[in-house]
Amino acid sequence: MVFKRRDARSWGRTLAEAFWPRGGWGRAITYLKHRLRRLPGTPEQIGRGIFAGAVTVFTPFYGLHFIVAAVFARVLRGNMLAALLATFLGNPLTYIPISIISLRLGHWLLGTPPEFRTTRNVFDRFGEAAGDLWHNFVAMFTPAQAHWDGLIVFWQTVFYPWLVGGIVPGLIAGLVCYIVSVPVIRAYQKSRLARLKKRMGKLRDQAGAAPQDG
Repeated sequence: MVFKRRDARSWGRTLAEAFWPRGGWGRAITYLKHRLRRLPGTPEQIGRGIFAGAVTVFTPFYGLHFIVAAVFARVLRGNMLAALLATFLGNPLTYIPISIISLRLGHWLLGTPPEFRTTRNVFDRFGEAAGDLWHNFVAMFTPAQAHWDGLIVFWQTVFYPWLVGGIVPGLIAGLVCYIVSVPVIRAYQKSRLARLKKRMGKLRDQAGAAPQDG
């Protein structure tokens, strides 16, 4: 295969790099920053895309963040690629505090007691809900009986409180990302345009000097 890695990674190495990328998080963040600044579009369009991606990170739509961010960016007329890149703000290191903040705030706003003790219990509920969904899908084609108890518990104790509680911190994170990114991207684009104009000027000068030398 043309794009196959030369050094096949083991599952352990893949999991380790999910928590600590090769070169460290500093290098990963720097790469992401350069990618965002080089995106086409106005600073406001890119900023709205980043806003959409940052807000999406605080939603419980795991496995669908790319789709949700792209749709949200489309609605806001933002850059969809910027939204997809911004979802990488959610990673194994940030998901734990995001889940704790969103769930506790959501249960507080809804006036319901949180029915979990550890973050592991929360993600166990995600697994149980996915298992119920698969079971019910298979039940459509087999004699098995569909059951919804696990999904109902998941909705009431995890998904809905997380969805409600993630709105406020998600909007705050999105606004901070927008406010910070727009002037940085605008300054970068102006600097890049100035460098391109200077380079084109040098090329014109060289092209004009060539006939004279001849």
